[in-house]
Amino acid sequence: MTETILDKSLYRFDEREPSYWEATVTRPAERILQSTVSTEVAIIGGGFTGSSAALHLARDYGIGAVVLDAGSIGWGASGRNGGFVNIPASKLSVAQLVRRFGLEETKRFFAASVEASKLPKALAEEEGFDIKPQGRGWYTVAHHPNRMPKLRDYADRLQNHFQVPCRILEADEFRSTVHNGTEAFGGLHMDVGHALHPLSYCLGIAGAAERRGAELYSSSPVVKWEREGSRHRLVTAGGTVLADRVIVATNGYTSDRLHPSIAGRILPAISNILVTRPLSREELAGQNWLSESPIINTRTLVYYYRLLPDRRILFGARGDVSGNVQSMEKIRQRMSSEFARIFPTLRSVSFDYFWRGVVALSQKLTPSLGQFEEEPSVYYALGYQANGVATAPYAGKLVAKAIGERQRVSAPLPMAGLPARFLIPTARPAALAAAYTWYRFTDWYQDRKA
Repeated sequence: MTETILDKSLYRFDEREPSYWEATVTRPAERILQSTVSTEVAIIGGGFTGSSAALHLARDYGIGAVVLDAGSIGWGASGRNGGFVNIPASKLSVAQLVRRFGLEETKRFFAASVEASKLPKALAEEEGFDIKPQGRGWYTVAHHPNRMPKLRDYADRLQNHFQVPCRILEADEFRSTVHNGTEAFGGLHMDVGHALHPLSYCLGIAGAAERRGAELYSSSPVVKWEREGSRHRLVTAGGTVLADRVIVATNGYTSDRLHPSIAGRILPAISNILVTRPLSREELAGQNWLSESPIINTRTLVYYYRLLPDRRILFGARGDVSGNVQSMEKIRQRMSSEFARIFPTLRSVSFDYFWRGVVALSQKLTPSLGQFEEEPSVYYALGYQANGVATAPYAGKLVAKAIGERQRVSAPLPMAGLPARFLIPTARPAALAAAYTWYRFTDWYQDRKA
């Protein structure tokens, strides 16, 4: 059911991305659906959302669940991202959130986001798996001095209106305690979240779900979805699932052909990551790199980076809108150049890994949780705005709770409901390209201002 909105190379479900994460885990044996099974809940998508929903259904409510993934469990963004547990999962400013949803619902949104950020360590402890946590909280670094006033205003709002613990670091303090790259003009530290190994986290949730009784199937894409009386019939190449309810948990890889209610609502965007060779302590000292907490800069088209446990640096960026081989190589070269510019003492360092994956944006600019109005036995949780490590497992938990307690999905208003459809769905990559051009221009223009 997958049409290629982006280049076909991004949809090779039979190939795992050659990432640092894949190189540093041991995957369990996988199962492919090869029969007809019956279940209370079928879940389409075996990433953070789907695995978490399966775990919470089975563990907390004793409800049977079957997970179907087109690739391996954690094949998509859940196993490829930077491992940043940060908040909130929104592209809207605080002022925009308040105007659109009201102050009280925005407070609920931030409170839920903080709660979501605590879930990785809680699940790891409860279910006995290792997420390889690092750092305390995360940083937004001012890549230009004129970004500091906005960070100060944001910190004030977070503390005074939403009780999110945070503090401002001036340039000297940031450079002496985090790193002294060329784009370090102060920053905001939010004392929420941390870094982790995302694929270990996803596989840990999935393994716990299986131990609790859920069934997870890899290489089992849904090729047909139809009704059989009051039940749903999901057909894969090797088998069939009959289910009372269905959860759509496909995020950036959501096919327009999967279900009419979800068609044309998700904008897939490519995120790209480089990882250096292991660095010596002397090399890190040359850039005064001291923190293991994840870092995001203040560009509209962000760079994000972190120190890994074996003293490698992970460096991520967006900007590619097609995903073909030529554009992939172009962005790899641009990222290498930008890394060398920002961290000049490391300009000669080589990179051992480069990979990419697809995240989910939408016109709503916040996550989307709920049930299809015309078919309330179908639930959805997706659209994490490229910030799903904290939010996606939490969203899966909320949907599982709704099913287990036989109620509507209860989520803060910014997270509730489907995003609007794009007016011309086939033009989504072109729209994203135009947006990226505008982001680059606005960043360039603002950087020229004093």
